[in-house]
Amino acid sequence: MPRATRVSRLTGLLASVLLLTATAVACGTSDSDNDSGSSSSSAAKGSTADAFPVTIAHKFGSTTIKSEPQRIVTVGLTDQDAVLALGKVPVGTTEWLGGYKGAVGPWAQDKLGSAAAPTVLKDTGTGPQVEKIAALRPDLILAVYSGLTKAQYESLSKFAPVVAQPKQYNDYGVPWQQQTEEIGQALGKADEAKSLVSGVEAKFAAAKKANPDFTGATAVMATPYEGTFVYGSEDPRSRLLSDLGFSLPKDLDKVIGDQFGANISKERFDLLDQDVDVWIVPDTTSAVTKLHSDKVYADLNVVKQGREVFVKETSDYGNAVSLSTVLSIPYVLDRLVPQLAAAVDGKASTKVTQPAS
Repeated sequence: MPRATRVSRLTGLLASVLLLTATAVACGTSDSDNDSGSSSSSAAKGSTADAFPVTIAHKFGSTTIKSEPQRIVTVGLTDQDAVLALGKVPVGTTEWLGGYKGAVGPWAQDKLGSAAAPTVLKDTGTGPQVEKIAALRPDLILAVYSGLTKAQYESLSKFAPVVAQPKQYNDYGVPWQQQTEEIGQALGKADEAKSLVSGVEAKFAAAKKANPDFTGATAVMATPYEGTFVYGSEDPRSRLLSDLGFSLPKDLDKVIGDQFGANISKERFDLLDQDVDVWIVPDTTSAVTKLHSDKVYADLNVVKQGREVFVKETSDYGNAVSLSTVLSIPYVLDRLVPQLAAAVDGKASTKVTQPAS
């Protein structure tokens, strides 16, 4: 499935779901009429149990979690990493990319410990596999990095409390920091989540300090999907660049609209003529040759001066870039930062090499 499209907009549900009762909601409640714009409760200091009840606001209202969840299902496509980072192993995860056992990438596998890998759920184009989710008997469903619809939210809420995507961002647009902290609240580990975020932010700060040329330089993240697809400022991949100090093209979001990204015509290839282009490509050989065969693109200074970075889409590195989570980002920075440094050093002779692994 091309990752530029995420998954389908999670539309449609099995009618049988509407027959599910609310008997399992004893662990939490949902209030779709509460439209507050931010999390209204935070974990109290002390034991995890002291953090509850906790209420988290989202796109469809707010959800109250009454006690510490034990059986967590992640519908959000990258939410599993934050759960694992906080010391919990989900009973179910939703597969987006990579084909990893349990939908757990190599940067997170050590967090499984001796626990069994989660049951992997798949989006088949009709939305979450609701009956399979129900069969896992969850006491919490996380859909923070998602495009959950209101109908899907309401159906899932019939058998467990659901934390949906925050309303202040586009679908699939929540920053990794907020994703981690909201999931931390839901698990009663708000302070631990903030500490994890601070640790990764420190890695960004160190990379910026070591590479002052990043600050003020312009960059864009793109992929040759059905032509030329560029990612907007709310996409996690673009945030990797902005968090490192790069500026995104000024007209980017005007062209993208309220989506996480969009295809652009050759008339808007000015969006690609930046100090560095980061391409997520099917491979780093024939796909690059095909890109450079486009005369309009090949005539841009970014190409002529060798300021391109190529990330293989189906590699662990490429998967980590697309997920951009609290666990995958350090893995990415170890590989991406040297490539970006080579691309923006001002020397056309400097070759941007691929990571060893």
